[in-house]
Amino acid sequence: MATPALHPDVLAIDCETEVARIADFMLQTLRGFNKRGVVLGLSGGVDSSVCAALAVRALGPQRVFGLLMPERDSSESSADLGAQVAQQLGIPHAVEDIAPALDAIGCYRWRDEAVRAVLPDYTPAWKIKLAIAGGAQGGINHFRLVARDPQGHLHEARLPLREYLQIVAATNHKQRLRKTLEYFHADRLNYAVIGTPNRLEYDQGFFVKNGDGSADLKPIAHLYKTQVYALARHLGLPEAVCNAAPTTDTYSLPQGQDEFYFALPWQQMDLALWARNHDLGAAALAAALSMPEARASAVLADIDAKRRTTRYLHARPALVEPIFTPHPEPAP
Repeated sequence: MATPALHPDVLAIDCETEVARIADFMLQTLRGFNKRGVVLGLSGGVDSSVCAALAVRALGPQRVFGLLMPERDSSESSADLGAQVAQQLGIPHAVEDIAPALDAIGCYRWRDEAVRAVLPDYTPAWKIKLAIAGGAQGGINHFRLVARDPQGHLHEARLPLREYLQIVAATNHKQRLRKTLEYFHADRLNYAVIGTPNRLEYDQGFFVKNGDGSADLKPIAHLYKTQVYALARHLGLPEAVCNAAPTTDTYSLPQGQDEFYFALPWQQMDLALWARNHDLGAAALAAALSMPEARASAVLADIDAKRRTTRYLHARPALVEPIFTPHPEPAP
């Protein structure tokens, strides 16, 4: 039997039809929640920018409130791009520097303690990031700590589990504090909070529980990253946003999402996830991405592994028994 063809065209969408569908979804959702508008964090990335533009299309600019929430490790370009998007869309927005609050709750202290356990000479003057390895090669995923000292020398070490968990737990404060601020502004305005994950992030659990994973509506969680970029161009967002590579913007060294979490760059991961969702095997993926079939098989296995290990992030609170409370249906 011939191997089914897999190519980027499978991700093509009718952008205007999709924009109209999402805008209607937003309107119906807000009507059901009895909310007047939406709040979202603006990171300067394509996902939050597209969500903001979609909200403006659905609700108008005056019912969309944007938040820029930099901290010590944020890239300056993130805040600049976020502000550029807010100004282009004409939405009210505010800047909330979360660094003092993060410092007060120990985010940087707990992180630095774990880093020093691996690199004893480390000081806060160093720049750091985490990098994933193993899964794309068919092994078990593990993380390396990458650091650059003030003299420009690079240092790398494999992270033991305890230190890895402590660094991640500490940096998760950033996403959770941002979400706290989003809900503060949502409460004061009687707005709903938008979550900005795309399909790749949502499917693979690339979010923080009760952080950026928390929201009242997630309008692009069904869209592959390729499709989000297509909408960004269709909606006329700034070229810098449309051409920006996805980053975590969490650590002080520049870090791509594929370097930290995914097995491949996003363009290839989109095809890999589409293949997995449509029951295409390693042979089709290998042919599409010009890679050995063994590696394609490892990538598909890594998708399944992340679905298993991040199931907890999607889970609702566990109850002893189901509790059913009837709610009125939203008005048509």
